[in-house]
Amino acid sequence: MGRTYTPQEMLTKLIGFNTVSDRSNLDLIAFVEDYLHGWGVRTQRVPDPTGEKASLYALIGPDTDGGTVLSAHTDVVPVEGQAWSRDPFQAWEDNGRLYGRGAADMKGFAATVLAKVPDFLKAELRAPIHIALSYDEETGCDGARRLIPDMLDNGPRPARVIVGEPTSMKVVTGHKGITVLKTRITGHPVHSSQLHRGLSAISVAARLIGWLDGKTAENRAKADPDCPFEPPYTTLHCGTISGGQAHNITAPSCEFVTDIRMLPGETPEQWIAAYRSFVETEILPDMKAVSALCDVEITELANVPGLGEEEDGLAEVTARRLTGDNARNVVVYATEGGLFQSHGLSTVICGPGSIDQAHQPDEFIELAQLDRCASFLSELTDRMSQFDS
Repeated sequence: MGRTYTPQEMLTKLIGFNTVSDRSNLDLIAFVEDYLHGWGVRTQRVPDPTGEKASLYALIGPDTDGGTVLSAHTDVVPVEGQAWSRDPFQAWEDNGRLYGRGAADMKGFAATVLAKVPDFLKAELRAPIHIALSYDEETGCDGARRLIPDMLDNGPRPARVIVGEPTSMKVVTGHKGITVLKTRITGHPVHSSQLHRGLSAISVAARLIGWLDGKTAENRAKADPDCPFEPPYTTLHCGTISGGQAHNITAPSCEFVTDIRMLPGETPEQWIAAYRSFVETEILPDMKAVSALCDVEITELANVPGLGEEEDGLAEVTARRLTGDNARNVVVYATEGGLFQSHGLSTVICGPGSIDQAHQPDEFIELAQLDRCASFLSELTDRMSQFDS
């Protein structure tokens, strides 16, 4: 028999692993493996190409189709530059809250799921409970991209997915997608007194950013007033820009990064195609007329699909029954939920803690939220003991 933990004890343990996305998460994965193996639960790693990170999945209950995936990511965002009052990777409790990096986003859900493993095993489950832990959610969901196909190719097909991002245990049925693009422009440098002979990469960037802003304005103007998202339209935003050499030289290069937050149902491909079309028809001809070496290079850095609302979706029906939450809840941040749904799996977002605390200094989760999540999982276990899907 393995060791037992309360959700708070398990969360304290998980916070102690520094799993910022630019670091390995293998120590945490090894701990979870040992813990699950202690309870006789088989696990499967899905490593990243470098072997420095891994996702992990496990199945408890009958090895049959149906059941529920409980999904969480193990990585957290950096703490550098933030004013933490204590070591962010040593959890501390104060006034009904547990503090530490990842407490809310989203080790709180992972910890509660893991702490409930003994209860999952005691129950006479008629449908399986799948545990899925990923890496690099914060930097583009690369872990889930490898985890999900591996799970589906090598195990039974689940009926529903609950992604435990912090929603204060509300049932979230939709979120926007995100695409991140890097645009690098090569201009033609000349002395600024001979501007007519050169081409400023910064000036080209200004035209492209103007196009992005214009598309956002168009989307705002035609937004559906019944759309539940805030804002209720797709946004295109330039977040960083760098370029230029000196005030008296036309900029030889410029680079900027764009984030596109799409409504569910819209695809990254359609926005990227529109952007490339503008570049090829309106920008490149004038650039090439100055020099054949002038160019615009567009690179996709991240692409996470949105989560669409499902009509009578099994995951939504189950989560609403267990929580009693019947409100229409959507969020504008992206999660791994859209990836699960893109594989044909009914998916909702529902987990402990508030998104207001995510990525913040002195990040915390209310201990009452862990209790609510534990009760939710107990009711889910009862359901899985009664139904075979």
